Amino acid sequence: MLIMIITLVSCDNSDDDIVDTSATVEETTSSTSSEDESNSEENTDDATTIALPENYVFERNAESTVSFSGQTTRLNQSNELYSALNDNVASLADLNLMFQGDDNGSGGFSDETLNGTSKIIGSKTSASTLRGDALTKAQFVQWLTDYTTDIIPNWVSDASEGNAGQYGNYHFTANGHEIDQLFFKGLIGAFCLDQIVNNYIHPNQLDSGTRTEDNTNELLSGDNNYTDMEHKWDEGFGYLYGQIADVTLNNGLPADGESSGNLLMKYFKKVEENYDPGIAKRVYDAFIAGRSAIVSKDYVEREVQAKIIKQELSKAVGQYAVHYLSGAYENYNGGADDIRDAFHGLSEGYGFVLSLQFTNDGNDEPYFTKEEVDAYLLQLENFYTLEANTILEMHNEIKSRFGI
Repeated sequence: MLIMIITLVSCDNSDDDIVDTSATVEETTSSTSSEDESNSEENTDDATTIALPENYVFERNAESTVSFSGQTTRLNQSNELYSALNDNVASLADLNLMFQGDDNGSGGFSDETLNGTSKIIGSKTSASTLRGDALTKAQFVQWLTDYTTDIIPNWVSDASEGNAGQYGNYHFTANGHEIDQLFFKGLIGAFCLDQIVNNYIHPNQLDSGTRTEDNTNELLSGDNNYTDMEHKWDEGFGYLYGQIADVTLNNGLPADGESSGNLLMKYFKKVEENYDPGIAKRVYDAFIAGRSAIVSKDYVEREVQAKIIKQELSKAVGQYAVHYLSGAYENYNGGADDIRDAFHGLSEGYGFVLSLQFTNDGNDEPYFTKEEVDAYLLQLENFYTLEANTILEMHNEIKSRFGI
């Protein structure tokens, strides 16, 4: 028996910082027969059994191998962009700089550590090889224009059909949309979910080029303490857990009083608390088991764990599409004294519906295609003329398809 130290490091690119975490993993190596070797090109000459760590902690030579600081940077950038979309001072140039950067990289943030990097939210929005779509990405850019030309000039006007303005604490477009909610609930799917389930834990990334061979031969990535495959898996992990101070606690969920940000983790935590207790452990354990499978060069098991993550995170997004459509239906079906009371929650629902095209059923198919989603969004084009039965039919189909 050979006892080895395995390290976890998380980062987005070679310029990412190392997240120092540590755990001792017992690795047992035994030779296999030539017959076993011939059964799968994915298996190595040595069968390696890794005792799963309890937490997302891996080391090599007593140093962490986990790195996802690039994801943390983008998630932190999103916090400032969210604030800008809830104020009336930002220009279109300001918003575009925060979302898309410029020739100097990221920019426009009050936290200078978020500026001048290669980490840009827009470059990872609707950008996976499986589900990425230029038209969907363009919609986010258009919303920034709409915010500065429609919302800000009418900040204190009364919102009514055909007229942008304010209602209560919210600011709506002429057709009742609250842009910050469309934008950020849409990013949950188009940015976070897409990058996890359709990119970083997918073979298109993990097995690209010589990454499988390099991982099998434990060839490290440049001067880093991780293989490229280890690192890509960590980057997927980072799009969910990247803002958590200590991912070794509470199945990676935020500690009491800790912010969960404005994107996928916020609603993943809500699903755990309100709808599906245990989902947090299932996803966290799958990330650990998949990463351990990469260390042990068991690429079949890696895919088993990736499938769990794809399905569970997709269902979490589906759950909150159903949640917000349910509330909207109640309001449209006579529950609201003023139909505008429904617009905030329905705007959130709109963003989650948009996100459905970025789900993954575990077999690399979305639960809802882009064409289906686009048809739904067309039905949600004008909240003032929307009918309750349209919301109900949409709600029921989403609920049925996800089995929730």
